[in-house]
Order: sequence, then C-alpha cells, then structure tokens
Amino acid sequence: MTLIPEVGHFALWLALGVALVLGVLPLAGAANGRSDWMGLARPGAYALFFLVAIAFACLVVSFVRHDFSVLYVASNSNTALPLQYRIAGVWGGHEGSLLLWVQMLALWTVAVAAFSRHLPEAVVARILAVMGLVSVGFLLFMLFTSNPFDRLFPAPLDGRDLNPLLQDPGMVIHPPMLYMGYVGFSVAFAFAIAALLGGNLDSTWARWTRPWTTVAWMFLTIGIALGSSWAYYELGWGGWWFWDPVENASLMPWLLGTALIHSLAVTEKRNSFKSWTVLLAILAFSFSLLGTFLVRSGVLSSVHAFATDPRRGLFILAFLTVVVGASFALYAWRAPTVGLGKRFGLWSKESALLGNNVLLVVAALAVLLGTLYPLLLDALGMGKISVGPPYFDAVFMPLMAPTVFLMGVGPLARWKETDLPSLALRLRWAAAVAVLAALATGALAGEVRLVSTLGLVMALWIAASVATDLWERVHPAGAAWAEAFSRARQIPRALVGMMVAHLGIAAFCFGVVMVKSYEVERDVKMAIGDSTTVRGYTFTFNGVKELQGPNYVALQGQMQVTHNGGAPLEMRPEKRIYRVQKNPMTEAAIDAGVTRDLYVSMGEKVDGDAWIVRVYVKPFINWIWGGCLLMALGGLLAVTDRRYRRKAGVAA
Repeated sequence: MTLIPEVGHFALWLALGVALVLGVLPLAGAANGRSDWMGLARPGAYALFFLVAIAFACLVVSFVRHDFSVLYVASNSNTALPLQYRIAGVWGGHEGSLLLWVQMLALWTVAVAAFSRHLPEAVVARILAVMGLVSVGFLLFMLFTSNPFDRLFPAPLDGRDLNPLLQDPGMVIHPPMLYMGYVGFSVAFAFAIAALLGGNLDSTWARWTRPWTTVAWMFLTIGIALGSSWAYYELGWGGWWFWDPVENASLMPWLLGTALIHSLAVTEKRNSFKSWTVLLAILAFSFSLLGTFLVRSGVLSSVHAFATDPRRGLFILAFLTVVVGASFALYAWRAPTVGLGKRFGLWSKESALLGNNVLLVVAALAVLLGTLYPLLLDALGMGKISVGPPYFDAVFMPLMAPTVFLMGVGPLARWKETDLPSLALRLRWAAAVAVLAALATGALAGEVRLVSTLGLVMALWIAASVATDLWERVHPAGAAWAEAFSRARQIPRALVGMMVAHLGIAAFCFGVVMVKSYEVERDVKMAIGDSTTVRGYTFTFNGVKELQGPNYVALQGQMQVTHNGGAPLEMRPEKRIYRVQKNPMTEAAIDAGVTRDLYVSMGEKVDGDAWIVRVYVKPFINWIWGGCLLMALGGLLAVTDRRYRRKAGVAA
C-alpha cells in the first residue's frame, strides 16, 4: 500500500480551496476596481491546473501499478488488463470520468489564462472567476459523492476488470476528446457571463469568444465521431447512431454550439444578435451540464451510462439548477440593456443565419423532448415507453432539410440586404447540378428512390453551393484567369475553414443517405464450407478456431470473401469471453473502403458446427466519419485565421 492515493485526495482538497479563491476574489476585484484581487486570477488558474493534474497523475499511477487498495481501481482494472486499457480505465467509470472532466476544465482555464494577455484585466478576471466557480461545483461533487481515491480494506488480490465494451482503442481517445468539447463550452459560457457583468457585449467580445467556441466545437465533433465509429465496430450489429439517450446528450450541445458559432459570426461582423448570442452561449453549456446529469444520475439505461446512487443525481440536479438559474436570472436582468444591434432585411445573410440558428435550437429541443419524455412519464408513474428512431426520424430529419438548404444560401447572400432574383440566378447552376447528380447517383446505386434522392440533393446542394461561392471569389465576372490563383490565396483562412466544414456536412449527409438507402443486410446460418452472395461479394465460411487473448478467450471465424474473380479476402470476426466478468462480446470483422464497407459479425452457434452470421455491405459509410473530420478541419482552419492571432488590446 502506498500514499499515492492520499496525495491525490489531498491535492483535490487544495484544488477546491484554490478554485474558491479564484471564483470569489477576482470577481470582487473586477466589481470594485481592486487590481491586486484581479491579479490573483491567472496565478489561481495555474495553481488549479497543477493541483488537479497531480490528482489525475496519482490515479493513473494507481491504475498502472495495480493498487487494488483503491476501490475505484479494484472496480475497473485487473492484473491481466493491458497497459493502454489500464490507462483508459482511469475514465472508464463514474469517479474517474468526473476527474477527467475536472482536469479538462482546469486545462481550459489555464489555456484562457495563458492566451488572453491582450484582453483587459477586468474581463480576464471575470472569465477566470466564472470558470473557477464551475470548478468548485464539480470538485464538491467529486469530493463528497464520487471520490476516486476511496480506500478498500482489505485490498483484494485482483480487480473486477474494466467493462469489456470499453476495452477498445477507441475508448482510449474518445472520452478525452468528447470531454474537451463538453467542457470547452464553459469558456464561451464564462465569456458570456463576464460580458453580462461588465456590459461589454459588442463585436470585440464576439471576436474574443469565437475562436474558443470553435475549438470546443471541433473537439466535440471529433469526440462524437469517435463514439459513433466505436459503436459501429464494437456493438456488433453495424449501426453507427442509435438515438441512445447518452448519444443525444452529446448531440444537443453540438447543435447549440453550431448555432453559437454562426451567431458569433453575425455579432462580430455586424454587431447584431448580441442578446441571442449570449443566450446560445448559456444554453450550450447548460446542455453540457444536462448531459452530465443524464449520464451520471442513474436515470438512464444505456451502454454508455454509469450506474450511480441517487445522491449523485440530486447533487448534479441541484448544481444544474443553480448554474442555469443564476445564468438566466443575470441574462434577464442585463440583456434588455444590450440592444438589438444593427437592422437587416428579410433577404440577407443575417436572416439566413438567424433561420439556421432557430432551426438548430428547435432540433436540439426536439432531441431533448425525445430523450426526457420517457423519463418524465416513468417518474410520474404513468408507465414506461421507449422513444426511438421512428420519432427522431419523423421530427429531427424534417428540421435538418431547411437547415441544409440555408447552408447553401447563406454564404452567397450579402450582409444587410440581398437582391433575391440575383441570388437565385447565382445559385441556379448549383441547384441543377445537385438534382442531376442525385438522380445519377441513385441510378448508379441501382434504384432511384424519392426519399433518398431528396437526401442526396441536399448533400450535393451544399457541395455545389460551396463550389459556386469559391468560383465567384477566384473568378468574378470580367476578371482575367491569370488572377485566379492570386485571388484564391487572398481568401481568408476563416472563410476557407467555413467551406471545408460545409463540405464535411455534405460528405456526412451523402454517407448517411447512401448507407440508409442502399445497404444490404443478411442473416444466414452457415456451416463449414457454406457460402452466401451479397451485392456481388461471395462470403465463404471456413469454420472457427480458438484464440487466447491477454484477458479473454475467443472463437475466431474464418471467412473468405471473393468479388468478380479477384484475390480472396480473409475476414476474422470473433466471439470473445472475458475471463473475469465472463461477458460474451462480439468483435466484428470489417473491410473498410472509400465506397463501401464489408461487415461480418458472428451470432450464436447452432446445430453442431453451424453459426448464425450477419453480413452487411454498407456503401459510403466511411463518408460519415470522413465528413466529421472535414468539419473539424474546417474549425481548425477557421480558428487559425490571422485576425484571431492578432494581439489587439481593447479598453475595459
């Protein structure tokens, strides 16, 4: 037994004390003009990060060294667990994932402290103080209800192992990415609260806030994509999105964060939407906190959720009520003094972005309703119901169609006022190309269907409108071709980032429509030597063999695939039994490609040597995750625009 857990526990108590000082004194100093108190903000942020990092490192060391005297380690690790999954086990359960959340919050806090030296001292003090107060809430929650360093006496000889579902490379990086996005919206929230307190809601505030919001959105996009791909290859039945309540908990802040990014653009460029932008910043972080409540309160049944005791749910609900209630009270008090900003016409870029914003917020609320309604009925004793894909397909998808349409229109519309006939004329070729290309795609896929054609039109409409926008910028009417390259180089990086992100949406939509409309699934009973043909691919089952993993035993299927007389492809799906928890797990075999995935998973053994085998051919499914990566790349390009790298001081 070592003292490392005690060091980690003590570091968390010290972090709580520092967070209290950070949350109170700089805020009071900004209110009273006390520079000495405001000056505590940056050192407090650095100290908070250092102390939380010590606690996090202590938990990592406890996992790596198999310290089963720590209850959390004993519950989520085992001596046979490979090193990478021991490290992933740090955030594989409730207590450790909460510590990861606090670590990410401390990282964002210290990042704001380090990269905000060009901002007025009072503004920085307010921002860091708000983030410090949020840290206080989570540290109190962890120390009083979810301590990751609780001891176990006597210490067992071995642990209960990590959940086999989480013993996957994707789980090593998915939670940190997701949490960086979740927690990153606390920065936009802190900027919004600081602006309401200081009364400096203007285009300068939007320019300060926008890159932080974009970075958080970028991490959340990658995190959601990683979680989706993990579900696709790990759960064994080929789905990539299940409308699972915990998935919805990450989608809602993503939708609101997307709306916030676009609203900040209007506030920065036109000094409009100021009150609306602040409201979106509050909502995005509030929905992140709501996601925390849903995942950790024990009210959800999900492959992602943590089973916890009711005290935790009550604490988070109380914390959520305080944060959201205080934020909206401040907003109600200060927002009327902000003003509406500059006026704009019905047909303008501002109107398109406002329509985009409203649709995204309504979509987030529709997801919220579908997620919470069953819980509400159950809590009121009115029975149990399940709200699944039929509801979300019927409600969410129709909201996305006009959103996608506005994505094509908005970038080509002009600020303040746009001549509608002129705009329609400029977009006529984009519309024609989208329709013709959608019909051609359906024909090549084997069948032109109405719903899938409409979906393809939407995806290709985005791509064609981006191409139109780029064409007009590099080759405006009357310009010489020789100047095109020079004009292309002059396009701001933020604008290039927007185009890349929109192309990512187009690729995502294209992948979704193709896989939902044209995938082929077949469940077959296969004995040794049996074959089945799907979309021209012949799958031949050659039996199974036993494998010994580091902490599991597997039966590995031997599947050979041939196509049009080409070289045979070997695919190796598995059925695993983990030695400690005895959970049977399905490991799919996937042959990934640009235009299709071959997907094979093994079901149950029947009738001697025969097995139930599930075979899929999934067209363009990787475009879904490729599109997400393009979106994130677009965010990265936008946030490195030169105007965000300038260190322009602004008077407080």
